Parts: sequence; C-alpha cells; structure tokens
Amino acid sequence: MPPGVFLALFAAALCHGAEWTYTGQYGVQHWHKQYPYCGGVFQSPIDLQTQLMKYDPTMAPIEVWNYNLSAQEQLTLGNNGHAVKLSLPSRMRISGLPRRYSATQLHFHWGSPTVPGSEHTINGKRFAAEMHIVHFNSDKYANVSVAADKSDGLAVLAVLIEVGEFNPAFDHFLKFINGIKYRDQRVQVPAFNVRDLLPSQLDEYYRYDGSLTTPPCYPSVLWTVFRSPVTMSHRQFLSLSTALYSSRAQESVPMPLNGNYRTLQKPDHRTIMVSFLDGKGIHGSLTESPYQSPFIRKQIIQQLLSGDLGDLGDEGISQLLPKLGRKLAVSKKLANHKNRNSWNEKLSMQNTFVPSLLKHSRTSNNVNQFGFYEDNLCYVSIEEEVIHQLKRSHMGKQLVDALKDKVFPELNLRSYLDCRSNLALPTIRHLLNRRPAENTEEFENPLVKAAQGLRKGPLKHQIDPAFGIQAAVQRKTSKARVHRLPEGVEWED
Repeated sequence: MPPGVFLALFAAALCHGAEWTYTGQYGVQHWHKQYPYCGGVFQSPIDLQTQLMKYDPTMAPIEVWNYNLSAQEQLTLGNNGHAVKLSLPSRMRISGLPRRYSATQLHFHWGSPTVPGSEHTINGKRFAAEMHIVHFNSDKYANVSVAADKSDGLAVLAVLIEVGEFNPAFDHFLKFINGIKYRDQRVQVPAFNVRDLLPSQLDEYYRYDGSLTTPPCYPSVLWTVFRSPVTMSHRQFLSLSTALYSSRAQESVPMPLNGNYRTLQKPDHRTIMVSFLDGKGIHGSLTESPYQSPFIRKQIIQQLLSGDLGDLGDEGISQLLPKLGRKLAVSKKLANHKNRNSWNEKLSMQNTFVPSLLKHSRTSNNVNQFGFYEDNLCYVSIEEEVIHQLKRSHMGKQLVDALKDKVFPELNLRSYLDCRSNLALPTIRHLLNRRPAENTEEFENPLVKAAQGLRKGPLKHQIDPAFGIQAAVQRKTSKARVHRLPEGVEWED
C-alpha cells in the first residue's frame, strides 16, 4: 500500500475514534479498554427486575410535543454500521421532567430472525427489538454533542418491540431500508407522525438512571422504558434484521448487521421507579414529598454542589430537611456475611458526579463490618456500637465525633439518593461546604431557621446542635460532572 494511502486511512480512523463492534476482538467485553466508562458503574441496559422497583405516584404520563411532523419535511435515515438511525428535529420534545428535553434522533437494536435482541429485559424476558428516541437537555446545553457527556444531559424513551401485527408506522422508513444496506449510506425520507411509533398509553413506564448503551457509555441518561411493547409484523422484522450490513459497500466480505444489543449490566443497587402499581410484588410507594424520584433527588444534589440554588430558597431548603430523624435504611435485601471489607464501598452514593465519595460496590454483600444487616444501618446504630466498643478508651468521644462529621453525611446522601430517607441538615451543610464561601452566605439564614425548627420539633433523634451553622471557610466549587469523550471520537447511541 502506498504510504500516502496508508496515512489517509490512518487519519480517517483517528477521526472516527477507536473501532468497536458487538462481537469479536472489539466486542462488548473489550469496550472498556478504549472507553473506560464502559467498564464503570450505573451502566445500561439492565434487567428490570420486580425486586428493584418502587412505585412513585408522582410520575405523570409522558407527554410528547411536536411529534406529528409534516410529510413535506425530510428526515435523514442512515446506517452507521451499528444501527439504523433516523434524524429528528429539535422542536420535538417531551415534558414531565424537571428540564426541557428536545429530540435529536431515534435508532433500533435487534437480534436475528431466531434470537430476540432488545437491550432491556423485564424479569429476564427479552423482546425481539428495541427502539430508542434520544433527547437532550436543551434548557442547559446547546445540542446533543455538548449534552452527551453531562450527568443530566440526556433522556431516552425506550420502546420494546414484539413480532406480531403489522404496524404501518414502521413502514414510513422501512420501505426505504434498501437505500441504506451498507455502512455510512444515507437517504432522505418524508417525515411522519413519530407518536405512532410509541405505545398507545404513555402512563405506565419504568425509570432509572443509566448510561449510553454504546461507547463511550457515558452515565448520562435518564431512561424511560415503556411497560407495554409495540408490534411489527414478521415481514417488517425480517427487513430490519436481515437486509442490512455493518460493512461498507466497497468491502469484499459483507458483514451482516444484526445482534446489535449490549449485554445486560449490573443493577449496582439502583432503584427502578415505576409509574404503576399492579400488586405483583413492587415494593411500596413514595408519598412523603415532591422531591422523591431519583432524578429529582440527583438534580437537588447537583444544585447544592454547583451553587445553582435559585429554585430552592427558604421554602425549598426546608423541604429538603429530615422528617424521619436519623434512621437511614439502605437496603431491603438479606446479606452475604462473608465479605465484610465491602462496607465502605456500599456506603458510596448512587451518583457519578460527586467524585469525592467512595467507589460503588460491585458486590451483593449487605452486612456491614459491625455485623448487623443494612435494614438497621443508620447513624445512631453506628454511634451506639462504637461507644459500646470504645467505652473504656479515652479516644472514644473523638472517634464518635469523627463519625458525626464524616460518616453520617455520606450515609444520608446515599440513603437519600436511594429514595430511602430525606436529606438531613448535616448533609446539606456537607454539600454546601464544597462551594466558595461567598456563595453560601445567602443560604446561611435559611439553614439557621431550619436548624432552629428542627431543634423545636418532636423527633426522637434530633440533629445535634454541633451540626449547626458555622463560619464559612474557603470551599471549592463542584459542578455537574462532565464525562469527557476521547479526542476525535463521536458517540453513536
């Protein structure tokens, strides 16, 4: 090969980033070598298991806006070598989330004519295919490329697909699929009512925090997976699963494009919020306050960290404070008692944008190093256990004080993000301490009022006055975490 041609191909490869596939030497199990987040936590897809679910009555039906596009408008249908992708105009959006999320594209994942290939599964059941409609946080970010690596950047609607009745909505673009048989081919197709691709009812869905399901696997996605699948005919499914190639037209050996779904990822102690309650084992409900869903809770923590507290004020801060005392139930599961060294890992928060907290556990052990189950894990229990063990030591009081200052905020933050407790005043102060001193002054008075209100309350376990407002010191700002993309790489999911 002439040197000039080789250099040109090498430069083209750099522009497209590291190669990845679903199988082989660049397959799913090797993604983390070039894309570290693919080997991290809070990844997608996951198995939506009943025991992980919690009903949230505040989750309203999904509302879509401007999905009914005019046939006079043209959309770009393309084959990127990994999936079929259809461009969407940003005036399409969804409501019901704290921010405005605008559409950017939809794409599909599927198996083969004999093997189902949805990415998400429900209690182990895999469907024939899955459609993702990708939206970005247009209130904060200019476009999807800017939003893709931000912790609050993306929201994806996922639709599970079964083989069944003919669905005319899919034929709006499937009839053009022969024009994109090979990688990098694109065609223009008339727009249509994208709402027709969704289930008829948009009020029953699963929601959790996860990631892109393709490299670079940023943990930046708020997932909404509709409970009811839609159908496409056997002929329609065959045209999707057998007519395409992941290789380019000029390549001598064509590579079929199928089986383009990522293997299931670990739930990592995440809670799956559901908008429905059908008596089939879904655990409890959330009714204590409007700040209940994991997404809302993550946004509140992000606001406390970044200083973007304009939406809180006196009343908002008071709503963050505890109503249940110090008890911090962390898990309902029984435990494997063998590995007690995992305790510190399990206390980490369910979030990636607060890097100072401990790394999240990949184990299922639920007994802490003091020997009691996490159902009873709370600050008071730890304090009493330490006092008991160190009552004869003059260092006991100092160690208990250290627990108050360090361990309690970490425990409460994790418990709050797991939707298992309210946010306590010491934790709020712990988060505010990361911000510049001059930015915290306006919140000192509301916190003082809140602390006084707590001391007057009837709770059995009151917040220690030692946690009251102290003189501000120099602090560092911590904003929403950015998951950097390797230079020259474009994300595709």
